[in-house]
Amino acid sequence: MNIQILGIKKCFETKKAERYFKERRIKYQLVYLNEKPLSKRELESVRANVELKELIDIKSKDYEKSNIKHMREDSVKQEILLNNPKLYKTPIVRNGRQATVGYKPDVWKEWE
Repeated sequence: MNIQILGIKKCFETKKAERYFKERRIKYQLVYLNEKPLSKRELESVRANVELKELIDIKSKDYEKSNIKHMREDSVKQEILLNNPKLYKTPIVRNGRQATVGYKPDVWKEWE
C-alpha cells in the first residue's frame, strides 16, 4: 500500500483519517493542501475515482466567494479548485490510482 492523505491541518476528518492508518500501523504520507496544493495531474488522478462535485466542500468559507456553484463546466470548476485548495473537501486519501474523499474506513479496509 502506498497511502497518501491530503488534507488541511485543522480538519477533524483529516485527523480521523490519519488516526485510522496510524492505529493499524499502515505507513502513510500526510500532505497539507494549503502548503502543497494538488497539481493538475494529481487532480486528474483523483477525478478518475471521484466525481468533481464530491471534491468541492460546499461548507467552505471560500465556496460562496468563489462562485463555483454557478459554474457549469467542469473544466472551469477544476481550474478554480487548482487555484484555491481551501475548496477541497478533505481528506482526500490516495492508494496508488485509487482515491476517496472524506472519512471512508470501509473502503480503506478493502485496501489492506
